Amino acid sequence: MTSRDTGDTAWVLDPILEIPHVKAAVLLTRDGLVSGYTDTLSRPTAERAAAIVSTVQGACRTAAAAFADRDDARVLQVVVESDHGYILVAPTAHGTCVAAYSDPEVRLDLLAHRVHSQVARLGEKAMTAAPRGGQGDIPA
Repeated sequence: MTSRDTGDTAWVLDPILEIPHVKAAVLLTRDGLVSGYTDTLSRPTAERAAAIVSTVQGACRTAAAAFADRDDARVLQVVVESDHGYILVAPTAHGTCVAAYSDPEVRLDLLAHRVHSQVARLGEKAMTAAPRGGQGDIPA
């Protein structure tokens, strides 16, 4: 299994796919746009999954805020368990999410660790990206 890139995303998703029983993964923006997805998904399926994951994550933020009696809440992880397997979603600090799907036999602790590790790496890469239009830049 490999990633289908809409950019440079294989390095984010491929380590997640190495876990036994993981079937698919999607990298998406907080508003539900696909940034990358695994080759086990078609583009329409990845887009549908991203839109649904974005909606679920938004609902979870709202529910967490309501239960905490706060105006907002930061969701750290969403896990959905079904008779077909698990969906694990972890947001990054810069507005993207990683969602992974596995069959029921997956070691959920290992999946969660790997997804969060990749989210951390994604955040590190975003933080080290050179800013655009800074002083001393020469226009192209």
